[in-house]
Parts: sequence; structure tokens; C-alpha cells
Amino acid sequence: MKEAIAILTGGGPAPGMNTVVGSVAKTFIEKGYRVIGLHAGYSGLFNPNPRMEDLSYALADSIFNQGGSYLQMSRFKPTDKDFEENFNLSFFVDNNVKLLVTVGGDDTASTANRIAKFLESKKYPIANIHVPKTIDNDLPLPQGTPTFGYQSAKAAGSVIGRAVYCDARTSGNWFVVAAMGRSAGHLAFGIGSACHYPMIVIPEMFNKTEITVEKIVNLVVSAIIKRKLMGMDYGVAMISEGVFHSLSNEEIKKSGVTFSYDEHGHPELGKVSKAHIFNEMLEKKLKELGIKVKSRPVEIGYEVRCQDPIAYDLVYCSQLGMGVYKLFNEGKTGCMVYVSPEGNVSPLYLKDLQDPATGKIPPRLVDMNSDKIKQVIDNLLSYVTPADYQAAKKYVADPEEYDFRKILNW
Repeated sequence: MKEAIAILTGGGPAPGMNTVVGSVAKTFIEKGYRVIGLHAGYSGLFNPNPRMEDLSYALADSIFNQGGSYLQMSRFKPTDKDFEENFNLSFFVDNNVKLLVTVGGDDTASTANRIAKFLESKKYPIANIHVPKTIDNDLPLPQGTPTFGYQSAKAAGSVIGRAVYCDARTSGNWFVVAAMGRSAGHLAFGIGSACHYPMIVIPEMFNKTEITVEKIVNLVVSAIIKRKLMGMDYGVAMISEGVFHSLSNEEIKKSGVTFSYDEHGHPELGKVSKAHIFNEMLEKKLKELGIKVKSRPVEIGYEVRCQDPIAYDLVYCSQLGMGVYKLFNEGKTGCMVYVSPEGNVSPLYLKDLQDPATGKIPPRLVDMNSDKIKQVIDNLLSYVTPADYQAAKKYVADPEEYDFRKILNW
């Protein structure tokens, strides 16, 4: 029987999913392997009748530059009981599968790590290689290497973001934009800085103080006051949805939002409009202060996940897909494929990235000490400083409460 590999996609989509799958398929088919695509993520590995299909070279060629994911994705997370009772070893044996390729983010990577350890403990001769993706850019890859999909999502988000800023200037309004990012603010900061937004709020900014609803709102008010002092009656505030993950339960109640949670224990932020919530809180505060400003909410999230990949991700994801074969051919397993900025392929072992206590892979956060971040904060954002206190009293009695650096305790 011809040797085979199996490939699955987990979590949510990101630009470049099909580029990775197509490149893996093309490379292995050229080397004489059968390539099996598994639909519905990990669920097929814990199901006696998985949804599967053979991927042909022609199919791979037709999907590699398309957005979305040809292989249907899933957030299925196997339990310990699933591993012991439902793991579908016969799928691997009956199809002569020698390699499992998983494509996904932090949760998919953590599950891939569990599968690798499980296969090793059972002495099953099946290699496992993971391809890291997420538009959140929060997997801990070295040397600041982006996760695939991030650059395309940032580019697509910036198209929306620039149009929103143009609307703000044209109409003399403010907009509150919320961008995806479960625990890290890479996407929000990337879009906000690309669009020269006068205020960007991400969870990492609160590195010296607790995140509260009041502080988030006051940061935006700070920008509004500063812009008024500059004679500019418009602007956009970008807020990362990740701030919700850092709010205490008491603070979340203050926001008036009740969240449901997914199988991984994460609040299902996609079910509510964060921009609407932030905008409502801002309008309430402005009304209390007697500051007349029209503000409108805009959400940037699902709109950017299935965009066609830009050239950066088309090249990067092709390198990752071909890199899977290189690592497999070298006998590597239980690792992520890593492509350096110079284009060199090497393994990044999941066990070296995981938290020793929880087994989970911790997120890569925005480095607030980098010049890249500091320069945007120091030069592009608009906010109240001590030099503005006297003039700002025209709008608020206590300007110090809206001092950007005092709010953050910097």
C-alpha cells in the first residue's frame, strides 16, 4: 500500500490555510505519497468514521491562493477520555499513514503536542508536524517571526481602517474600532498604527496597572480632548478585544456583557460586538462630561479571517508547506515547522514552548519596550499630557484623570 500523510486544519481560519495545505499536498504527491485531507479538525481522529478525502495535485493547485479553508475546520478539543477510548488508530493503520500534519493556532498546537506525546507513549510509529497559524500573531515563534495569516489580516483590516478614518475626517465624527486578538494586541496595534489612529488600546499597555472599564474609556476621552485642543474634531480609537480577557469578572459585569464560553474555556467574544460595547460606554462618559462628540462603532474581525492571502503569506505559507516535507524527511516529529526570516527551515519543538505546569503554549504578547511600539505611542497617538492641563480644563475639571501616562501608571 502506498504510504500516506494526513492533514487537518483546526481552530478558526486565517489567510494562507489553503496555501499551506496546497503546498504540503503538492510536495508530498510529487514525492509519491498519498495525501488524505481530514475535515472537521481533530474530531476525525476520535471518530470511527472520519470525513476524509484524497487530495489531488490538481485540487491543491486550484486552492493554494484562495482564502478560507478547503478542509472544514473545527474547534473540537479531545478529552483524556477521548484519547484513551476513542483515538482512531485504525485510520492510521488502514491507510498506512506515516505523518499527521496539523495546521492551527495555540489551541491546535497544544492538542498536537498532546497527540505527539500520546503516540510516543503508545509507541505508534506516526510522525506529527504542526504548522502554526493565527491572525492574532500570538504564538511564541523566535526572532519576531509572524504567524502565517497575520500579515494578510493586518493588510485587509487596514483597508477597512483607512476607510473608517477617512469617514471620520469627512463627517467630523469619532469612530470606535474593535479588532480581534484573544490575549495579545498585535492585530489591533498593527492596524491602528498603519492607519495613524490617535488612540490604540491593547491589553499589554496595562503592564503596570489593572485593566478597568473606566481606564479604557478614559484613554479614549484623553485622545478626544487632545484632538479638540489641536483643532481636530474627529478621530478613531482602536481597542483590542483582548482587553476583555484581562478584565476581572466584576469589571466585565460593569460592561453589561454576559459571555458564553467555548470548549477551550475562552469567552466567545465573536458573539458580541466589542465595538458597540466600547462605544456605548464612551457615549455615556462623554454625556456625563458634557462633551459633544458623535461616535460610531466598527468591528474588524471575521471580515479579515478568510481574505485571500497577500504575497507575503503566499510565499511564507508555501515555504512552511514545503518545510513540512523537509522536516519529515529528516525524521523530525513532535514539532512545529519554523521558517526563519532568512528562509531557513528548522523544527521548533512543542515541548520546549509549553508551560511545564499546564502543558499549554503561552501566547506571545506585544513587547511594550520595543522601539517599534514606543515610537507609535510617543509620536502618533494623541493624548493629554501635563502640558495640556490648563487648556484641557475647558472640557474637564480634572485633566489629570485623563493623562495617558497617569492612567497607565507609566
